[in-house]
Amino acid sequence: MTPSVMEDGVEDRTGDGMEGRIEAVRRFNRLYTLKIGLLGEGHLNSPFSLTETRVLYELARREKTTATELMSELFLDGGYLSRILRRFHKAGLITKKQSEADGRQNLLSLTAKGKKAFAPLIKATVEQIRTILSALPTSEQNRVVDAMHTLETLLGDRSEPKVPYILRPHRPGDIGWVAHRHGVLYAQEYGWDERFEAFVAEIVAKFINEFDPKRERCWIAEREGENVGCVFLVKDSDEVARLRTLLVEPSARGLGIGTRLVDECIRFARQAGYRKLVLWTNDILVAARRIYEAAGFRLVEEEKVHKFGHDNVFQNWELDL
Repeated sequence: MTPSVMEDGVEDRTGDGMEGRIEAVRRFNRLYTLKIGLLGEGHLNSPFSLTETRVLYELARREKTTATELMSELFLDGGYLSRILRRFHKAGLITKKQSEADGRQNLLSLTAKGKKAFAPLIKATVEQIRTILSALPTSEQNRVVDAMHTLETLLGDRSEPKVPYILRPHRPGDIGWVAHRHGVLYAQEYGWDERFEAFVAEIVAKFINEFDPKRERCWIAEREGENVGCVFLVKDSDEVARLRTLLVEPSARGLGIGTRLVDECIRFARQAGYRKLVLWTNDILVAARRIYEAAGFRLVEEEKVHKFGHDNVFQNWELDL
């Protein structure tokens, strides 16, 4: 069999097209690194390298962590990571505190200065991706996201996935699903009538009709191709955002999806420049209220009303950002 010659003079000697597939991956890597600017000295025109940005990201999404955990998560050499952390500490971006559980470990966390330095990176990343996707029609944007989900599934750790679900933006069909599942589940679990489904339908319809992508967001939790959860963050005012329609399907409860959805709302609200995040809920939603309390929300008002066919105690909660 005569070997075929691929790009860069690489010969396909296997006869099964492996070299062609290797070259396809290399070609994609070249395209992607150019698209997102990985070849520059400072990532996104910042003073931080790509690796330093990833370390900052891991520090930003956890209140406390250790160098050992960062090494494991990012597959970094210990000496290289130590140099990065020393630089961050010297610059006042992180604090170190000896762990009470293990005196050999230091608990690392971002300082206010560190959070301030990291915030523009997140905004720049979001805008960069928005620019890339905006060049495509919505249907092709969805194809790109689906392809990335496929790569993540096939190339990720299959042995024991840390998070057996994905979060993604809304797409056609999701809005009807949100209203439908709220109606069904609240009728089954709390006996609420069809007026609640109509109430949720009005909320999500307004979200779509007045959607501001820079300051509003919907997250859909998806597991094995099926929607299993959702939450919306909408604008109340220039300084106040509202968390709405948090829902997790019974089949997916216990996986931490509710907590993750609320965390995403808080993170996005801060990035978008809001000063306060508010929400409206009911005292019978015990699991949801526990999530809100754990995230730092505080109960500010209660009201007894008869609505959706039942006597209810509705509550307003707030979180200062």
